[in-house]
Amino acid sequence: MQQVTLGIEVIAGKSEGTRVVHVTGPILLSNFFALKAELEKENPPVTILDLSEVEYMDSAGMGAIINYYVSAQRRGHKLIAAGLNFRVIELFKLTHVDSLIPMAATAEEAESL
Repeated sequence: MQQVTLGIEVIAGKSEGTRVVHVTGPILLSNFFALKAELEKENPPVTILDLSEVEYMDSAGMGAIINYYVSAQRRGHKLIAAGLNFRVIELFKLTHVDSLIPMAATAEEAESL
């Protein structure tokens, strides 16, 4: 299996207690550990997961996002997914994650939620 690199950049949000995790590349079984580790590094009240440059995600990637969502909920924190393309939205719908995790068209829009 070819190793696909996942780009992850963490940016401070406009509001205090908000971080934006910008992900680049497909989120796959071979690379989702990097995303999981980055999400777990900090526990701010609001995490915006900017997926605008994620063209594809497999079930392992979805599992990493769901696991972080559950742990954020336990702490009373919020996860918002932003910038999802058609394929990722369809995966969210298929797994019914669209009814759990709030979604926004862009990271900027997510900051206003």
